[in-house]
Amino acid sequence: MKTFFAIAVFASVLSAGEWSTPSEVFHDDKRCVSYRARWNGEYVIVEVSVDPGWHTFAMDNKARHEAMLKGKPSLGVEKDTTIAVSGGLAVEGKWLQTNPQDFSKPELRWFTYGFEGKAYFAAKAQKTGAGPAQVHLKAQACAKEICKNIDVTMPVTLAADSVAFDAGSLQPVR
Repeated sequence: MKTFFAIAVFASVLSAGEWSTPSEVFHDDKRCVSYRARWNGEYVIVEVSVDPGWHTFAMDNKARHEAMLKGKPSLGVEKDTTIAVSGGLAVEGKWLQTNPQDFSKPELRWFTYGFEGKAYFAAKAQKTGAGPAQVHLKAQACAKEICKNIDVTMPVTLAADSVAFDAGSLQPVR
């Protein structure tokens, strides 16, 4: 199987209230996942859209994995999704995430949690400067026989858009 992949990151000038241009991750010529970000004046929000046949991992995948192992050895663990915010925005408190799916195989002592389809990460954030702000995301996307490391940066406008975001459906990252 060919292991070449490309990460296309497109930055554009954003208007107030808009999502960033999607940062798309490809395997060969086929997209496997895309990310976009925004700030609504209260939350910095990252949306992940996972293409069919692929999945990504929770921000607390390793912590969940270790809790299930209870000190026993395992074959390994997939990378957590990590998100850093800079350039005029500062996160206040814990990140929230869509409730992850359980992709575990307990018979192999392999515990992993993540997302298919659409998922969200969000954290309360305050404007700390003029910007432009950036959201830097590192993650891993996997299909049946291949995994891709992801490293994308998305610009975020600092003009609050006041578009409501229902964080009540998200859960705190462990």
